[in-house]
Amino acid sequence: MPYNRGMTQLHLLLPFGLPPEELARDLLRELKTPALAMLLARARRTAHRGIDGFSRALPHEILLAQVLGLGHHDTESSPALAAAAMRHFGLSGENGTWFIVQPVHLHIARDHLVLTDPRQLALSETDARALFDTVKPLFDEYGCTLLYGDAQRWFLRADDWSALHTATPDAASGHNIDIWMPKGAHERDWRRLQNEVQMHWHGHAVNDAREMAGGKPVNSLWLWGAASVPFETNASVTSFVAQNSTNPFATAAAKTVPAASVNDILRAAPQNGVLLLDELTGLALANAWAEWLAAFQKYEADWFAPLLDALQSGKLGRLEITVSHDSAYATYAADKSSLRKFWRAPSLAVLAP
Repeated sequence: MPYNRGMTQLHLLLPFGLPPEELARDLLRELKTPALAMLLARARRTAHRGIDGFSRALPHEILLAQVLGLGHHDTESSPALAAAAMRHFGLSGENGTWFIVQPVHLHIARDHLVLTDPRQLALSETDARALFDTVKPLFDEYGCTLLYGDAQRWFLRADDWSALHTATPDAASGHNIDIWMPKGAHERDWRRLQNEVQMHWHGHAVNDAREMAGGKPVNSLWLWGAASVPFETNASVTSFVAQNSTNPFATAAAKTVPAASVNDILRAAPQNGVLLLDELTGLALANAWAEWLAAFQKYEADWFAPLLDALQSGKLGRLEITVSHDSAYATYAADKSSLRKFWRAPSLAVLAP
């Protein structure tokens, strides 16, 4: 995102705003988003990236890492997010290499294990704390520091493991975990510790209660996001967090501001703002396309239409919109002059592969 001093600018990221090719025609026919259609039709494409082959991070995660200054520009490992995520929870941590550790459910398929989207666990703080307290002594025995962030994210210091190649949970969700597990020096150390955690949680009272209630047991941990502490992100970026999002990317900027509406963003007058709307991600990973359509429609009323009005009135100087799916993203830039291109009829055609 270019930095233009004095101009109010916002970069809106919409992960999984690009529907899958086989469903695109039907889904886009159902979408009634005239403001977004106007913005996309009259904007110019400024960036596009496709990812061929295996990637340990999703396209929008790679882009966000670049925008936020996290130092990750490739597909070989997950972005270096741990230090920024720790700061969000008020955890400074000792100097060293820290990882994000997430409680997860591994589904047993016929001949392999599949990572279930961690969002589906809906793990409470009480249950997460009980599981954390059960396994923390294991990490102490291994000489590793384990800190609690919230029910979804814990943090592990393991300086010797800094060379491990890890994958983000969203990139690995729904897949056979074999190729997504940490690779490199000390991968066996992690697997040994992971196996011990699994044994301690097997038959745990929290999991027994979850299964009795028809829920999924928490039966493993997912390691990713290695970063060195101390670490500084791009100080010029203001990250606007919508709807109390706890997405670690949404909260990774040096300056994070809650935003319930576009007016909140305009009052902050960002010269280099980023807004991540990530509700579509979990719905797309779950193939919940009716809910995906509903969430998209809500974004039209809450965000797209007000952003269009802000551009037309000049309150917002420049708007970039990045849409993505699991293997590509595209960015479109618009300003007040772009909207004068009346010969370009509103259209969502750019969302179709």
